[in-house]
Parts: sequence; C-alpha cells; structure tokens
Amino acid sequence: MLEDKIKGGLIKIKAIVLAAGYATRLYPLTRDTPKPLLEVNGKPMMDYIMEKLEGIGVTDVFVVTNSKFYKPFKAWADNYKGHVDNLDVIDDGTTSNEDRLGAIGDMKYVLDEKGINDDLLVIGADNLFDFSLGKAYGLFKEVGEPVVMAYDVKDYTLARQYGLLEVSSEGRITGFQEKPENPTTTLASMCAYFYPKKTVPLIYKYLKEGNKPDSPGNFPAWLVKENLPVYAAVHEGKWFDIGSFESLKAAKEAFGEENVDVEALKKG
Repeated sequence: MLEDKIKGGLIKIKAIVLAAGYATRLYPLTRDTPKPLLEVNGKPMMDYIMEKLEGIGVTDVFVVTNSKFYKPFKAWADNYKGHVDNLDVIDDGTTSNEDRLGAIGDMKYVLDEKGINDDLLVIGADNLFDFSLGKAYGLFKEVGEPVVMAYDVKDYTLARQYGLLEVSSEGRITGFQEKPENPTTTLASMCAYFYPKKTVPLIYKYLKEGNKPDSPGNFPAWLVKENLPVYAAVHEGKWFDIGSFESLKAAKEAFGEENVDVEALKKG
C-alpha cells in the first residue's frame, strides 16, 4: 500500500489545514469551541484529519485559524499525541465573519508566514471521511499536476449543495459547477487539494487579479478556466461536509455513536 511506502517522512509535501471559520450555523455548540474540535465518537474531528495526513507521511502541518479560536487550537496541538515533526497553529488575525480573509486568503497568509516552497496539500478541517488520502496522493505523484479529491454523492437534489466537477474520461477536470440549481453531475469536490510546487505561486496571481478569496474550490476552478491541467481523484466510502446539525448527527452515527439527538445538539 502507498502508506507503507512513504512512512517515515520521506515525502516533501506540506499540509495547510483550513480552520479559520466561525461556524455560526452550529451555535451554541461552536460559540466557544471551534467546529473542528467538536468530538465525534470520543475525539475531535481534527484528530481524524491528522490521522489521514500521517497516513501518507506528512510531517509538517500548519493549522490556520482565527484570533477567536487560536487558544483552543493551540491547547489541542500542545496535547496532540500523533506523529508529526511540526504541528503549527497560526492565527490569521481576524475576529469575525466580517473581517475574515477567506480560505484562499488564509492559504496565502500561511505561505507568507512560513515561506513554504514545497508541494502542498490543502484540506478543510470539517471534512470527515473514512478513506485514505493515498489514492489522491498517488495520482498527484503520477500526473505531477493539481489533484482535487472528489466524491460521488449519487443524488441530483443533494448535489445542489456542493461544488460539482465535470471530468473527462482521462480524469482531467473540464469544468466546475458551483451549487447549481440543475446539476448535470453528482460528482462533488471535497475540500482537499494537492498542489505541486510549481502551482503554488499561482495562488498569488489568482488573488492579485481580484478573484474571490473565500471558497477554496475557487482556485482550482480558476486553474481550469486558465486551461491548466487539474485532475480529480474519485473516492468511495463515507464522507461528511459538516455544516449543519443534521450533517453532524449523520457523521457521529456513521463513526460509531448511537441515537444522536439533533435537538440536544442544538441546545449545546
């Protein structure tokens, strides 16, 4: 397996974990606790993300958050018992939805702060899934181009909630649909992206041109519009994009909790 071949820090890729949101839709649960530190079957969602990163040998992880949640994330990192050489929590200096940098703005912030000049994995901290990053990483090493992790939600009504991918028979992404009213595909873009070193400077060009800094999927969509190659790695298994009490309940139950009460969650 890929994970067995690349253990021991043999890869050069660095990881940025996007965790600077305020998750106001999950209040009061997230009033004082950041969404990625909410527990699913006895451990924070962040622990699941870290396990996936460690599974492909990532040793340098940069968790970017905001001023409101910096201390909880720092406390979590200080007590993390995993096996990474460098786990760094970065405060982007924002305090609310009104002054947030946006996901792509946060990516640039970390690049500037840490001087990253390597292959890059960017992943959302509220992604919860039960499959490995190995398939996407394997494709990334094979093609040497950006790779977007993808998941077929297999339901056109549900697909309206996601950024969707149009993909050629060779696996190259040919188009993006952002939460369309009438989807022509059910292949959703996960918030997990592999970028080769050569692509990382284009984040600066993207922002300099005045493009939106918020949704992380806007950057690979822009790469496709620029006729640059971007590929999709399609996964099967369980995947939850946790943004509501209902999706949190579904994730908790899928990962081993029983009879989760949504009304109890809403009460905090």
